[in-house]
Amino acid sequence: MKLAVVGGGSTYTPELIDGFARLRDTLPIEELVLVDPAADRLELVSGLARRIFAKQDHAGRITTTTDIDAGVADADAVLLQLRVGGQAARNQDETWPLECGCVGQETTGAGGLAKALRTVPVVLDIAERVRRTNPDAWIIDFTNPVGIVTRALLQAGHKAVGLCNVAIGFQRKFARLLEVEPGQVHLDHVGLNHLSWELGVRLGGPDGENVLPRLLAEHGDAIADDLRMPRKLVDRLGVVPSYYLRYFYAHDEVVRELGTKPSRAAEVAAMEKELLEMYGDPELDEKPELLAKRGGAFYSEAAVDLAASLLGDGGSPVQVVNTYNNGTLPFLADDAVIEVQARVGRDGATPLAVPALDPLYAGLIANVTAYEDLALEAALRGGRDRVFKALLAHPLIGQFDYAEGLTDRLIAHNREHLAWA
Repeated sequence: MKLAVVGGGSTYTPELIDGFARLRDTLPIEELVLVDPAADRLELVSGLARRIFAKQDHAGRITTTTDIDAGVADADAVLLQLRVGGQAARNQDETWPLECGCVGQETTGAGGLAKALRTVPVVLDIAERVRRTNPDAWIIDFTNPVGIVTRALLQAGHKAVGLCNVAIGFQRKFARLLEVEPGQVHLDHVGLNHLSWELGVRLGGPDGENVLPRLLAEHGDAIADDLRMPRKLVDRLGVVPSYYLRYFYAHDEVVRELGTKPSRAAEVAAMEKELLEMYGDPELDEKPELLAKRGGAFYSEAAVDLAASLLGDGGSPVQVVNTYNNGTLPFLADDAVIEVQARVGRDGATPLAVPALDPLYAGLIANVTAYEDLALEAALRGGRDRVFKALLAHPLIGQFDYAEGLTDRLIAHNREHLAWA
């Protein structure tokens, strides 16, 4: 089995490598190709990757290339984990929206739109290269904004499934609180990427006992603290929202907070510099503890599970993924991309049935989906007016003056990445 990781020079990659090494019986990789235009980062990351494989007695071969076509040739699956513009572009996404009184975040609001506009054309170009060299390969997208990027891939006819680590993070957290193995915990996870709720937490399987009420009663303070939301809000909802819902439920508070501290991008850039120095140490043969603070926790385990199910029979039959709605949420179009539990196999992902949603959740999902429709149109076709309409449609913006000011700033800060600007 051959896998290619586009964006393989990312400081995330040792997390992925560690999962591949530990879970080699689930996903028996013979060759892993790390693809990245940054040859210097590739050298550091691949050196550590090979040492991790060697320490854990993994027989797989790790190779590197800056050539996408060569890297994805004959791959059974291609993982996308790229960041167009790097941390510098992310820093812009997190700062200029604050000038208009709107949240600055790389996947939500105006910053998320900027990232989509930069990313979708690049990802589609990579996917076309994959299709030319190996049309049977699966594309697993971890590149944000995952929902919009996955929809772009599916609309273009690619074999693609989107992946995020939010659900597996909740699964692991709830398993610790319940003192059970993670595999015993199944989530009634419903929504869009970075706009989701855990409506139930079931033991033993998708039809198992719902222990969410007990979790909230016994561990509500800890859960709310992790979300940075008031306990009384979580109790009144009776569900566990993704921590990204804080941008919606406490938008003005978050804007005030973000205006008083360095951006997350600045923190991550400093962390990446330190991590790359560590990766250059020839004695280091495991992922460093600092990597846990970088983000992407449990990404490797989710990626292994998904790839194993798409390529064979090794993965879990039910996983939380991003895929076409196809009637699952009846208030959305079939070609909307949702993030829910799905049966995953060689033919792809088929969402499980979802009970009728409270309008509190369905309304926000519908609103953000409408924004994502317009965001994808802007990413594919360009134009100031399309950018403006997407911003005006976003529930965190929604006012003419805000949308006008944000449109000008978005284009000014991203001109080098926008072919039409």
